[in-house]
Amino acid sequence: MTSTYELSHLAALEAESVHVFREVAATFERPVLLFSGGKDSVVMLHLAQKAFWPAPPPLPVLHVDTGHNFDEVIGFRDRTAASFGVRLLVGRVQDDIDAGRVTEETGPRASRNRLQTTTLLRCIRENGFDAVFGGARRDEEKARAKERVFSFRDEFGQWDPRNQRPELWNLYNGRHRKGEHIRVFPLSNWTELDIWSYIAAEDIELPSIYYAHRRPVVQRDGMLLAHTRFLTLLDGEEPYPATVRFRTVGDATCTGCVESEAATPEEVVAEVAATRLTERGATRADDRISEAGMEDRKKEGYF
Repeated sequence: MTSTYELSHLAALEAESVHVFREVAATFERPVLLFSGGKDSVVMLHLAQKAFWPAPPPLPVLHVDTGHNFDEVIGFRDRTAASFGVRLLVGRVQDDIDAGRVTEETGPRASRNRLQTTTLLRCIRENGFDAVFGGARRDEEKARAKERVFSFRDEFGQWDPRNQRPELWNLYNGRHRKGEHIRVFPLSNWTELDIWSYIAAEDIELPSIYYAHRRPVVQRDGMLLAHTRFLTLLDGEEPYPATVRFRTVGDATCTGCVESEAATPEEVVAEVAATRLTERGATRADDRISEAGMEDRKKEGYF
């Protein structure tokens, strides 16, 4: 009798991501993991811990802080980095505004989201990072669907979708010249449903705003935006309380929430399985700038 061993879908995704982490550790000198405290970066850190257990992950984590983040997420970011025993680096957009390297937008719809690119590239350059882990997934947005797992960036941090390397049989090419670097996406083949199923299976802690809670919101451009100290109300806008949760977490000025009663990972899994709108398409105002908004920003050096 012949016995066979088959991995489950989640176990196969986990094994692929763990392989990517170990490949980077074996290939690059100064890797870093982008960590915002959002669900995808938390899952990445969890996978990195598995990849190198019992040693701690052999890389620091970096958060590009716009200064307009949700308080719950910043507190969670600091606690989680400490509990995993990793060094937390914070690149502040405010520093680049103060130095005159970027100009802050003004007006009620102003956002610092696009300014993150300058801060990210500065942090990569100042620390000499040659591999940068990001939590982008191909199911999120069509520009991200074009990405390789190892995504080459030139000496200016720019991405050329026509100048990427083949990855046949999961073989990755990390060769680069001094000043260039590779963006690495270990969650490329995961979906939002996979992420939440993994969070439920592994009992991974997340910031509280990912689950149903009451907060004041405003309706704007077909989205629900949290009424925080960062949001300037437009004429006629009136905040009202609602039970909501966030599907993705970014700048408080451009990240929408959805009405929901899902208070546990299992309830979120059921909700995500039934939805037909992508998380970024439904809740990120910065992706609505233009049809090619994300691709244009990625070409400038954004994730």
